Amino acid sequence: MTTDLIQLSASLPLLSLLVAVPLLGSGLMLVWPGDPSPNRLREVALVSLGVQLLLSLVVLLAFDPQQSGLQLQEQHRWVPGIGLDYRLGIDGLSLPLVLINGALTLVSVVCTREFSRRPRIYFALLLLISAAVNGAFLADNLLLFFLFYELELIPLWLLISIWGGANRTYAATKFLIFTAVSGMLILGAFLGLALLTGTVDFSLTPVDTERLSMASQLVLLGALLVGFGIKMPLVPFHTWLPDAHTQASTPVSVLLAGVLLKLGTYGLLRFGMGLFPEAWTLLAPGLAIWAAVSVVYGSLAAIAQRDMKRMVAYSSVGHMGYVLLAGAAATPVALLGAEFQMVSHGLISALLFLLVGIVYRKTGSRDLDVLHGLLNPQRGLPLTGSLMILGVMASAGLPGMAGFISEFLVFRGSLNAFPLATLLSMVGSGLTAVYFLMLVNRAFFGRLAITPADDPVRHARLDVQLPAVAPRETIPAIGLVAAVVVLGLAPVSLGRLSEATTTAMAQLPLLLAAYSQGGIS
Repeated sequence: MTTDLIQLSASLPLLSLLVAVPLLGSGLMLVWPGDPSPNRLREVALVSLGVQLLLSLVVLLAFDPQQSGLQLQEQHRWVPGIGLDYRLGIDGLSLPLVLINGALTLVSVVCTREFSRRPRIYFALLLLISAAVNGAFLADNLLLFFLFYELELIPLWLLISIWGGANRTYAATKFLIFTAVSGMLILGAFLGLALLTGTVDFSLTPVDTERLSMASQLVLLGALLVGFGIKMPLVPFHTWLPDAHTQASTPVSVLLAGVLLKLGTYGLLRFGMGLFPEAWTLLAPGLAIWAAVSVVYGSLAAIAQRDMKRMVAYSSVGHMGYVLLAGAAATPVALLGAEFQMVSHGLISALLFLLVGIVYRKTGSRDLDVLHGLLNPQRGLPLTGSLMILGVMASAGLPGMAGFISEFLVFRGSLNAFPLATLLSMVGSGLTAVYFLMLVNRAFFGRLAITPADDPVRHARLDVQLPAVAPRETIPAIGLVAAVVVLGLAPVSLGRLSEATTTAMAQLPLLLAAYSQGGIS
């Protein structure tokens, strides 16, 4: 069977299909004649994403985890005059993220409940984002990556500004401005690299001091750090994220937290560390401190929130800091932990936003001062509450779940290199348990009641009978919980895919230094 898959992967452009299938599905919905029903459009989206996920699994089966380099490569000359080539490839860093993208975009479509406003455009935009994200993860050309990176900007802005909450215009505009600046910095770094090296080669080739002075490397790396730091996001470039999440609909929040933030972490490791390993090593102590500040600040900010969605959003700020800490340490164990962190955070954050969305639909509120006792087995949301407890336990790093193995690998791989930053990040991890226990204790335990903050005594509702949760709403959440538990109990499944690639990435600065000194011929 493996031989057949290898032959199939050689005969089919699998990576191009991962981009083309959702792109064609998006185009099909936009040009569909007449006025198709929302359910028909949703079916087209589900079929397109189902095929995309199936193709991702075929790529997984054809992938050789023993190889550290790019596999299933596709190369075509496109615009050689400016160095833009159509070059795709996949390795142990990008493959898990492609799988996550396929799964969570499918979850976003499944959990979409409102079809009343422009369903044709809505589903087309979701598919377009999925195609762009796949392209960004697979691109092996700097300009091609940038094109895919920017392709998801306007669709996500539209998804927030059209289908968002009451303050959606402000949140969408803020997201647009921050992400546009991010793109400009990244493009500036790529073009600056070409200008300073005197070439139009935009391949992913590490730069050493023989090709470019250290001062120039630091300037270009700084632009990438800020550009991708906005996308992750890291403190102090994080302020767009809580507003975007608060105003976005539940499916969009699932996609934003689970997939789109990973464009920042992936870009930081692939291009920041991959292009400038010597400059990265020089800045590593400062990056570790930056990571620790983001982790602690995100946790403290989450504790101060009363809106459940903003609390989960600020938790993402903290958890993305772990990836930067692992990248700063750049040990094989730490970088493997960074991969685990990206995958586990994608699953856990998607689960939490999905459950917060269910709570909001059934109660009309996300305020922790208003909601009480939702775990009530007769009149509350017992299954939703149980899944929420599992989700916050996973995010807090409970052993046996994906969050634990991710944080353990990051801390274990970073402790020797940066003990202070690692210990501060551990404090942030402990604070995660604090704010999520506050969430669960206030909203799900106690007597079932909805007590408005303006006058909780006169207007409290103690005879609450919450509507039942439909199976279509809980099945995706149950699937995400299962994935979190399986990854926590059997981490070798992900470790086997990524270990060769992350180990090679950790050795890159040493190999480059040896090459520069003439130690490698």
